[in-house]
Amino acid sequence: MALVWMYTSLLIFHFSFLKPSRALRNYPENEVTLLDSMSALGDLGWEAYPPEGWEEISVMDERNTPMRSYQVCNVMEANQNNWLRTRHIARDGAQRVYVEIKFTLRDCNSLPGVPGTCKETFNMFYYESNNPSLWFIKESQYVKIDTIAADESFTQTDVGDRVMKLNTEVRDIGNLSKKGFYLAFQDVGACIALVSVRVFYKRCPAAVLNLARFPDTVTGGDSALVEVHGACVDDSEEVEAPRMYCSADGGWLVPIGRCACRPGFEESKDHCQPCSPGTYKAAASDEYCSKCPPHSHAHQETADECTCESGFYRSRADTPAMACTKPPSAPENPVYTLNDTSVSLEWDPPQDGGGRGDVTYDVRCRKCPGDGRKCSPCGSGVRFLPRQLGLTSPRVLVSDLLADTNYSFSVEAVNGVSDLSPTARQQVTVNITTGQTVSVILKERKSKDSVTLAWHGPDRPDGAIVEYEVIYYEKNQRDQNYTVLKTKATVMTVEGLKPGTTYVFRVRARTDGGYGSYGGEIELETSHEDMLAIGDPNQSTILVVSVAGGVVLLIFLVACFVVSGRHCGYIKAKQDPDEEKVQRGRVKLPGSKTYIHPHTYEDPNQAIRDFAKEIDASCIRIERVIGAGEFGEVCSGRLKLPSKREIYVAIKSLKAGYTEKQRRDFLSEASIMGQFDHPNIIRLEGVVTKCKPVMIITEYMENGSLDTFLKKNDGRFTVIQLVGILRGIASGMKYLSDMSYVHRDLAARNILVNSNLVCKVSDFGLSRVLEDDPEAAYTTRGGKIPIRWTAPEAIAYRKFTSASDVWSYGIVMWEVMSYGERPYWEMSNQDVIKAIDEGYRLPAPMDCPVVLHQLMLNCWEKGRSDRPKFGQIVNTLDKLIRNPSSLKDLANVSTPDLSVGTVDEWLDAIRMGQYKENFASAGYVTLDAILYISLSELSKMGVTLVGHQKKILSGVQSLHAQGSQVQV
Repeated sequence: MALVWMYTSLLIFHFSFLKPSRALRNYPENEVTLLDSMSALGDLGWEAYPPEGWEEISVMDERNTPMRSYQVCNVMEANQNNWLRTRHIARDGAQRVYVEIKFTLRDCNSLPGVPGTCKETFNMFYYESNNPSLWFIKESQYVKIDTIAADESFTQTDVGDRVMKLNTEVRDIGNLSKKGFYLAFQDVGACIALVSVRVFYKRCPAAVLNLARFPDTVTGGDSALVEVHGACVDDSEEVEAPRMYCSADGGWLVPIGRCACRPGFEESKDHCQPCSPGTYKAAASDEYCSKCPPHSHAHQETADECTCESGFYRSRADTPAMACTKPPSAPENPVYTLNDTSVSLEWDPPQDGGGRGDVTYDVRCRKCPGDGRKCSPCGSGVRFLPRQLGLTSPRVLVSDLLADTNYSFSVEAVNGVSDLSPTARQQVTVNITTGQTVSVILKERKSKDSVTLAWHGPDRPDGAIVEYEVIYYEKNQRDQNYTVLKTKATVMTVEGLKPGTTYVFRVRARTDGGYGSYGGEIELETSHEDMLAIGDPNQSTILVVSVAGGVVLLIFLVACFVVSGRHCGYIKAKQDPDEEKVQRGRVKLPGSKTYIHPHTYEDPNQAIRDFAKEIDASCIRIERVIGAGEFGEVCSGRLKLPSKREIYVAIKSLKAGYTEKQRRDFLSEASIMGQFDHPNIIRLEGVVTKCKPVMIITEYMENGSLDTFLKKNDGRFTVIQLVGILRGIASGMKYLSDMSYVHRDLAARNILVNSNLVCKVSDFGLSRVLEDDPEAAYTTRGGKIPIRWTAPEAIAYRKFTSASDVWSYGIVMWEVMSYGERPYWEMSNQDVIKAIDEGYRLPAPMDCPVVLHQLMLNCWEKGRSDRPKFGQIVNTLDKLIRNPSSLKDLANVSTPDLSVGTVDEWLDAIRMGQYKENFASAGYVTLDAILYISLSELSKMGVTLVGHQKKILSGVQSLHAQGSQVQV
């Protein structure tokens, strides 16, 4: 008994020396403690049987607060069976719990006189129960958790030297289903002190991501992920159903979907805040609140649209981002040209268009009798060319008017808000009197080649008569040939006529206001011999003709006007980029956004204005250079727009001395990028074109390109995380495919990664030219597209489609699963083309699941129609994320055939030939020498990539397994 007391005293002394502190016990956020023996201020109240076994002891911490623990040291007696059982522990809904124990254990060899039955281990058990007050549990009812051994045991010397070691062990209990459980510790003859027992479970702590709130979530009972659907934060709405997966270790994985602040609110960290007075947000798709446009205001918070000032309006077609406008002023400087019963009106546009570019003109016609009666509408008999209302050009031809009639024409300028204004429209008025007919008195003198005509002018001419016009032609031959003569007199002799031929004559007057109407047709026949002079009473004939008429020339003039109008319209269409782009280059998908190719614009600058926002260079602060491209430097910096918070951005600049073509090619990428809006597509912030240097501003992606990022983090991600990366890329490509946009350059180097590991598709260059050299690659403005990323039909026939992008996506999958390894390794481009044509496809990377490699092979089908669509790829990856067990079967678990004779051949066989010099320099020149190579040795040799280390060690294991085939 004296020895037992001495050993027990040593335990107590050792434990009191440790003095664990409550203040230091800060546990991770994702752990929820169910039991902590160190937090008990009184007796723990655990059951010990037999009573002389486990003993509860108390020590003081640094604050002199008693702390409870248990010890046992019955090492002098054989056949020990000492049990210690906790109180009932409620599991709080957890399916898997963890037990952390801290203990000290005495080395049996340091106990003199102790029999051989001394142990250095003890057992841990549990029993599930819905009853919180059981007083007895049979030993056979317990389920064993594990046998616990100490990593460090102490001796008498340790106590004397005060060198103490505390052991910590953690075990888990899975698939719990009842209300709670009991823990039990069995001692079978060891000298132990249980310093601390903590029972906890893991959870994914509440989080807010993409404006979606995810609650505290208890992890699953096994290694499966728990899918959790998020709820949008206050004042936000769902864009795509947000969800994440809670992993077994209490971490959130694979965020999918997002919410957006509803109109009137903007994002601020993880919540939505109201738009301040003077700002607004019209749609959830808008990221931030914007300052009210001109002539509008928002006096209150949460405005989704700014109210127009008095006298200003916004039409139904106007977006809330457009300035409020007003009706235009009246047209100015009207002029007219009278031609018989037709009037050509022209005028100048109004000085004030009301702030809009959609000004059109309406022409009103009224007929005024002139006898004191009121004017009345002209009626449907009057024709307007090209039309009466909605004229886009400041001119119109009015025909089919009545002769010798007073008309009043008013011209109104109209824009998109004219109908909203209560005030009368501004107009300009023109009063016109149509021309009168000429009374003709004809005296005929017999002559074989001439006729003399005399006439009276109009009774009430519209202004001073400038001249008269005489038209004549041979009867029945008007369409073939006619002659026009002009004179200021009221008499004319027409000479040079054919003898014995009938002619038709017509006369009209021209005043300051234009031409009047032709008189009626007069038919005269020349004689075969000379006739008497004018005034001969025997041979003269007096004719008085007053006719209203002239149809043929009027039709001719109208036709000329229409032709001229069409010509002008054609010229305008060529000059108007909006009309030009409507007619060409537009691809419309049902239910989807329209993508417009920038090359369809006759003016490339118009494409920039349509799709990219102009940014003032003073809002940009360049901080450092992060790269260089074909056109200039790429920098990182900050963008601070008025009324918006400062954000980090990437800045591409166009180097000095550029040509106009280089500028157009440089900005064409922004014209494309500005049409896209998707969380997995790089976002364009705007451009700087009005000063030098010309710049393209995009969101900043902290982790750079995906291929470089993967190489730096080789082997550090779980398969689920890699699948999440692939899912994001596929989602972005599905968006592009739905818009009928073909990327043509999809590769890991053109995928950018931000700080949240969200991958975004980038590099939207246009030029794709295959060089004649078979070793060459496609040439683009951004660099080279190697053959090894390109589909066979694109190489052979330049057939770039979404299906060829799917082929490239399969190569990206291979890059991701191999952590950025070069596709087809060191094969030349010519060898790659030949191998693919012969049916060769890339093998599965190391540790790649079978289902992912099969998806790659589906993307590499030779027939374009046999490849999956991007929508199908996204659905497949979603299913894999929801069912992680489907990723357990690996594609390359079989042992490779390594019948090799040298280290170099072995390295080539496992595709690690780049390390031949490393192995030779380290002295590994025979196969038997590498059979026992260690991880530390590989690091010393310069093999630092985790993936390459795994591949080499896996190759060593294969050599062990096939030792009979190795030729040493």
